[in-house]
Amino acid sequence: SVGLLALRLGFGGFMLFGHGLGKLQNYAKMAGKFPDPLGIGSQMSLNLALVGEVLCPIAVMLGLATRLTVIPPMVTMAVAAFLVHGQDPFTKKELALVYLLGFAVILLTGPGRYSLDGLLSRRGGGPPA
Repeated sequence: SVGLLALRLGFGGFMLFGHGLGKLQNYAKMAGKFPDPLGIGSQMSLNLALVGEVLCPIAVMLGLATRLTVIPPMVTMAVAAFLVHGQDPFTKKELALVYLLGFAVILLTGPGRYSLDGLLSRRGGGPPA
């Protein structure tokens, strides 16, 4: 469980501080020119990226609804790797693939004992950790 805590804090924190907060702080500048690989508009693409890079990583770090909240970052990283950087060399998509793998491991293993999910499950009020 200590390893899972480190994994959650590491991947969630790196995503939040390395990617999400910069987008959030520069939202007005980025909204009109953010990549739109899904054809839903730049602003909507940025909004979805913020869910996957800010909101969900915070929940992952806390271990709150962990198996559910790793899915948006995984989708965001899959879009980045296979659509935004699909034609780029491997080195351009490697980081997105590493994040995708890390969040996939968290999805498969669950949050561990040291999480809000674990606390809730021990109290009988939440999903099993």
